[in-house]
Amino acid sequence: MGDGDGTVRRVVLVAYDDLQILDVACPSGALEIANSHGAVPPYAVELATVSGRAARSSSGIVLAGARRLASVTGRIDTMVVVGGAGTGTAAANDRLLTQVRRLARRSRRIASVCTGTFVLAAAGLLDHRQVTTHWGYAELLAATFPAVTVDPAPLYIRDGNVYTSAGVTSALDLTLALIEDDHGPALARAVARELVTYLHRPADQAQISMFLAAPPTGNRLVRDLLGHIAAHPAADLSPAALAARAGMTTRHLTRLFATHLGRTPARAVRAARTEAAAHLVRGSALPLSAVARRCGFASAETLRQAFLSHYGFTGNTIRRMPDMPRPLGAPAGRNPGA
Repeated sequence: MGDGDGTVRRVVLVAYDDLQILDVACPSGALEIANSHGAVPPYAVELATVSGRAARSSSGIVLAGARRLASVTGRIDTMVVVGGAGTGTAAANDRLLTQVRRLARRSRRIASVCTGTFVLAAAGLLDHRQVTTHWGYAELLAATFPAVTVDPAPLYIRDGNVYTSAGVTSALDLTLALIEDDHGPALARAVARELVTYLHRPADQAQISMFLAAPPTGNRLVRDLLGHIAAHPAADLSPAALAARAGMTTRHLTRLFATHLGRTPARAVRAARTEAAAHLVRGSALPLSAVARRCGFASAETLRQAFLSHYGFTGNTIRRMPDMPRPLGAPAGRNPGA
């Protein structure tokens, strides 16, 4: 299926049992659509496993058509290691790691999706590089591979010819970025439109902000603004900026937030930023000053005061806690990171 002679862009997906099926579907589906929109040269996707047998996903769906990793020869455009529940076993499989190292030498670029980063790290391919992974596993990755610099915030990171992405659907953002690198922004936009997805989320958008718990509301304008706040905690989120984004006066914005959230826009923004910062503190070794900048706080001291007001704890205490703290006054069952 293509020998890297320029007639195709050969993409090899490295798979194993208990993989996350979306880690395969997102890149392979996006590349298929790129081909249908005239990618030249087109992508040729191959699924490969150590044994050459079908790969069983964690959902029970079996992916057939795999070939043996050892049989993959010739030049490769992109090698992608997928993630999933089976990553730990895969990262301890010497046969798989040997083949990943071999294929990396044949590849123009290498990438991982979600916890597939652990496999690349175990193969020694990420030493002294900056990488990302699913935010819930960033701390473990950093502790297991101290030669790797782990940043849990971005959706994906490029370091030289190595690309690593965050959890699951961020594989789509990564693949759109690869398509844009290969064929330009017009094709990437066409693929994103057909997939009915963002056009497309930038690499440095904070992955953690997607998991903030916002008070439920049936008002579409308020709901859209809460989504914008959660996705861009470091942006200008002043009442005037939010009102301009929604096409309303600041007075009307304040009334909407009071009616549907029981709080002012400023208080809603501060809560979202504080919860984003708490997740980043727990998922990384970044100093509080860096966390403050990424989450829209003027200084580490301002962030410290926000933590004390919102949780009753300082950032250093939150970093050491076994579980995420609940906001002061929140019901006992609430998980602010859900």
